[in-house]
Amino acid sequence: MTIDEVTEIFIRINSQGTKLNQADFAMSRMAANEKFGGNTLRKAVEYFSHLAIAPNWYSEMAKDQAFMTTPFAAQMSWLKNDTDSIYDPDFNDILRTSFMYKFNRAKMKDLVALLEGRNFETRENEETISEETYSKMSDGVLEYMSKYNFQNFVLALKSAGFVHPKFINSQMTLDFAYTLYLLLNAAPDIEKTKIKHYVQKWYVMTTLTSRYISSPETSMDYDIKRIKERGFVNYLAEIEPAELSDNFWNIQLPQRLESASVTSPYLNVFFAAQIKFGDNALFSNGTKVSDLISAGEVHHIFPRKYLIKQGIVDRNKYNQIANFTYLDPVINKNISDDAPNVYFKNAFNACLTNKTLFGSILDTEMLKENLALNCIPSDIVDMQAADYEAFLTKRRKLMAEKIRKYYYSL
Repeated sequence: MTIDEVTEIFIRINSQGTKLNQADFAMSRMAANEKFGGNTLRKAVEYFSHLAIAPNWYSEMAKDQAFMTTPFAAQMSWLKNDTDSIYDPDFNDILRTSFMYKFNRAKMKDLVALLEGRNFETRENEETISEETYSKMSDGVLEYMSKYNFQNFVLALKSAGFVHPKFINSQMTLDFAYTLYLLLNAAPDIEKTKIKHYVQKWYVMTTLTSRYISSPETSMDYDIKRIKERGFVNYLAEIEPAELSDNFWNIQLPQRLESASVTSPYLNVFFAAQIKFGDNALFSNGTKVSDLISAGEVHHIFPRKYLIKQGIVDRNKYNQIANFTYLDPVINKNISDDAPNVYFKNAFNACLTNKTLFGSILDTEMLKENLALNCIPSDIVDMQAADYEAFLTKRRKLMAEKIRKYYYSL
């Protein structure tokens, strides 16, 4: 049978259980190849993905004495002390990223074909192509596993404000960003000090535009080939104005912020922007948004129970992401279920007597600045349930403008 027929059977055979994909098939092909080291490559990919999640598993891996003599074992040894969880790749991520990096292709079916030695021009299988594929994939996986590469990529994400795994929405988007990092790091014409900034901008842009959500392989394949042909800097300059036009910032992004999903990528980018700018949390002077990510939870600016009492009982209404902010739990408890025109007005009145009702802000000008940092319209002091929709509209525009400022600061 042809490789395509075998692939189709492989993917369909287990349809009653876990759905298998091209990456599963590539792993099975590698496991069966001893001539060009495919079996060792498969182990390396499996072991790395396991260690990334469970560093203490290193002692178990060390029992595989044959593997411990390979370059892969030495390259991934740093993971035994790694506790970061921003990017914990599985074997699919490792294969996809290494393949895109080394072959300028993104479709995993092409990797499967190349492992078999496929000559795309003659449509014949050639052993020399199979040998070259295993060699290039091994090189790509080794560079993927590099402590320097991996940690610098994660550092780029963190310094852009993505400091917690819950801010990562798409593993595909993350994979392409790491591929881009590897490509730029290997490119002689790219200034090394700019690599982090390019990767950050690309990651944020592709997150905001959901570039790799629908038909991700097709979009990735298109991008990787254009980057190869035109160079990254030229390609970015070409697509950035089209993807992030004034229409996007002023109309599309505010519309996309009309959501009730707390895991919304647009909300996550907004919080990343606040973290990048070092914003104080609402009603706080010194407690940063970044301080509340792990311990704190997002809270409702228009309290949920207050809205329900006022007849707004639809979860998709009171849980709008434009109604969310990071807030110190103690402050949130003190606010209770008061209407915004009550607790915001009380906070401003307290400042007039050089006192603080919530948090640590004693000055009205500082409180106004704090509201602006958190994209809360200044007329919140007069708002009640009847103004809720108007509040959401205003805050979405403010959030979109902050995200715009953030993107162009990267």
